[in-house]
Amino acid sequence: MHNYVQGQYFAHILNFVLYTRPVMNAKLIIAKPIVAALVATVMISLPFAGNSGENPLEGLYDELQLADSITSKRLSRQIRLEWSKSGSATMDILLKRGRDAMEKDDFTAAVDHFSALIDHAPDFAEGWHARATAHFRASNYGLAIADLEQTIALNDRHFGAIYGLAVILEELGRFDDAYDSYSAVLNVFPTHAKALEALARLETQVNGVSL
Repeated sequence: MHNYVQGQYFAHILNFVLYTRPVMNAKLIIAKPIVAALVATVMISLPFAGNSGENPLEGLYDELQLADSITSKRLSRQIRLEWSKSGSATMDILLKRGRDAMEKDDFTAAVDHFSALIDHAPDFAEGWHARATAHFRASNYGLAIADLEQTIALNDRHFGAIYGLAVILEELGRFDDAYDSYSAVLNVFPTHAKALEALARLETQVNGVSL
């Protein structure tokens, strides 16, 4: 049930980010270390990085696969809470400070807090996802895509990151790629309302038929 996002797909996205000129005034800013990290990971299928056994996420993901739309909202909230647990009080404070800055639309401060979090806990997927969100809201789509890719490398069932990637691709007019990413969201979260709406919106444009 794992490996929802394949390395070849990210190779395609990486090629787009590196060689396509900015679209819709997007700021496609790519830092060299991030590009190096992408090149090292995109050519292989991304494995599931979660822990087995005692990891409560395993059961939540399984329940999410079978849940109706009402139950899935509760489960998705529980999953997001689990994603936000770094295991360190200090790291949790950095995450909170970054999110507080986001609420004030201070994206520069948010990125600084999230970057400090990533520096101290590079294997904590939610740190990368939080910074991706800050970059997206600042219209730095290239940096957002890079951080989303790292999020998914660490947690390939992070439906928030997969959905975020789909949104950016749609913003940039990459409708086929956006459609594929929205579909990947449903592999993890079958009743994701916004992904379902997006697929219905893009169906005619991508496949020539309406849902």
